[in-house]
Amino acid sequence: MLLIVSGCSIGITAFLGYQSGRVNLTNRIFNQLTSLRASKGYQIESYLRTLRSHTQALSADLTVIEALQQFDRAYQQLEQAPISPKAQQELRQYYSREFLPRLAKTEQGTPVLSAYLPPNPAAQYLQYHYIASNRNPVGQKHRLDTAPDGSEYSRLHSKYHPMFREIIEKFGYYDLFLINPSGKIVYTVYKETDFSSDLTQGAYSETNLARLVATVRQAKQKNYAHIIDFAAYAPSYGAAAAFIAVPIFKTTQHSSDRDSGTSNNVNPEGSNQDISQLFAAEFLGVLAVQIPVNEINSVMTGNHNWQQDGLGKTGETYLVGADRLMRSQSRFLVEDSAGYLKKLQELGASPTTLKRIEAYKSTILEQRVDTRAVNAALYGKQGTEIIQDYRDVAVLSSYAPLRIEGLNWVILSEMDLTEAYEPISSFAYQVLISATLLMLLLTLLAMAIANWFIRPIQRLINYAATIESGEIDAVAEIHSRDEFGHLAQSFNAMVHSLRVQTQLVAQKSQENEQLLLSLFPDAIARRLKKGEKDIAEQIPNVVVVFAELTGFVQLTANLTTQESVTLLNELVEAFDNVGDRYGMEKIKTMGYSYLSVCGLSNAYLDHDKRAIDFALEMLTILRRAQVDHGLMLNVRIGINAGDVVAGIVGKHRFIYDVWGDTINIASTLRSACPAGAMLVAPAIYERLKDLYAFEPAELVELAHNQHLVAWRLKHPAAVG
Repeated sequence: MLLIVSGCSIGITAFLGYQSGRVNLTNRIFNQLTSLRASKGYQIESYLRTLRSHTQALSADLTVIEALQQFDRAYQQLEQAPISPKAQQELRQYYSREFLPRLAKTEQGTPVLSAYLPPNPAAQYLQYHYIASNRNPVGQKHRLDTAPDGSEYSRLHSKYHPMFREIIEKFGYYDLFLINPSGKIVYTVYKETDFSSDLTQGAYSETNLARLVATVRQAKQKNYAHIIDFAAYAPSYGAAAAFIAVPIFKTTQHSSDRDSGTSNNVNPEGSNQDISQLFAAEFLGVLAVQIPVNEINSVMTGNHNWQQDGLGKTGETYLVGADRLMRSQSRFLVEDSAGYLKKLQELGASPTTLKRIEAYKSTILEQRVDTRAVNAALYGKQGTEIIQDYRDVAVLSSYAPLRIEGLNWVILSEMDLTEAYEPISSFAYQVLISATLLMLLLTLLAMAIANWFIRPIQRLINYAATIESGEIDAVAEIHSRDEFGHLAQSFNAMVHSLRVQTQLVAQKSQENEQLLLSLFPDAIARRLKKGEKDIAEQIPNVVVVFAELTGFVQLTANLTTQESVTLLNELVEAFDNVGDRYGMEKIKTMGYSYLSVCGLSNAYLDHDKRAIDFALEMLTILRRAQVDHGLMLNVRIGINAGDVVAGIVGKHRFIYDVWGDTINIASTLRSACPAGAMLVAPAIYERLKDLYAFEPAELVELAHNQHLVAWRLKHPAAVG
């Protein structure tokens, strides 16, 4: 009997110890991964913000402005410059022998010479002198300061090129571009085949750089900087490239003001003239830099010091884009290229993908990562869970979205489950050995001290004292068939009944509390728990957001009931998560309508702005759903501010609701709002017109033949 009881005790203790150790170890590693993820995410966000600020500063530098103007004029002069047949032939040979063979190694099919050869004379002239006849090898063409052609362009190149080369070397950029207003690249540092090319037509008109420049050219806004995601870039032999670009302006004085000689800016009435009437900004072109992949990889891999970062032998931190493709290097490619490629081949990766990964020695835009963690992060969630990673290996994963304007990236920090649980596995092995030895020892001891081991009465007294002290988990382990055994059974039954009743009471209390918290705000739930029944109060100065999904009825015609409910739940959950972040309190959902209030339980100084930002997030969620899932869904939103009446309605099936003219006007604004937009009341407009761009909408008809001037948010970007 002692042997059986001891064995069970050892087994249970070992099992509980194993489970406890597993849980604690899992939480510790999740915390470590989350800390690393947050740290590296901040570094990436900070780096790209710094890059954006630096390019903006460069675009305002007078030397850069002067360089773009002079390079542009010199480029235009070369449009008439003759290029000898020999030079044309050498340029063609460079493309045929150097560029196209390298490009063909990673591209499907055979690149055509005529598609990549520059057509205009200036481009041919510059590419011959700075690329084809440049004796520096590929990748070092930027070492040439000036070509010996004696042109005005070469004179300018010798003047500015050392400065620009030093800039990209000091700041770690891959390349720097000066682009004139017509879309021609009049200068680059590294002199790849995009040098002097036209981004509006020709071989590179469909590249991400061309799309970025087109966006910046159309914007033509000062202090505007735009970043574009990674894409295969042909001038870099198909390698992944991302860019950031800013417009370059030159501020000039109006000729009419110069001719009038009013240098003191005083009009005939004696008042100061408007500065904006004296000066105009002339759009000169675009400054673009190619974001260095190595800098991003250096941050994500910790300069290949994964173990020093606390990631062990299998942990890594990496970036993934909205297309579910990597935006940084995989650790496993760096440490074991052959093994990594073999694993991908076993998982069914295409030969083209394997070829490109091997050629570029990079997983950027090549390794697909379509895991639960990535999908959750792309929906704006962050968290930790155990998943199968892109190698189909079980890992502990910590994930979150990055907040980088213009990029939809997520960051993940992961470690193989086998390595993470290695200490607990070792512990289990040691426990097994120790338990075996202990069982042998107990067998010998049980035979020697059996008569001393049985103390039934004293044990019952001890158990009764334990129960009296409040420890109702104690159990009287007496299994004899005599009167003591029957007494112990009755005792255990009583303790078990007491424990069950206690647990049931605690469970019901917890369930009731969770139900109240899920149905009502915290303050109302606390009042209900105290026994209050008639709860109603007037709350001043709150902001109401009334939203309604559009297109859902048509969409559900093609979906099952379960699919429709699942989709609606996902959208409402996304709205709830965003609302929690901005301090919004959801009141209720009615069909496809969603009502939330800011300032109800907690007062905020900026509750108007919180409501606008929350509504913008709702629009973003719907747009993301449209793009990711092809759903024809939209939302219209009405926002109003004022006093409301809030309280409990009903006696048995009661609900917490708000009502009043503020709610009615918000509902009317929602009904009058077009899909994909938001209408705000005049009170909201007056408080936020300096932070956001609004435009007047049509008069909204209210009850009793009254009308309200509504305002519509022009675009989601804050202007303040």
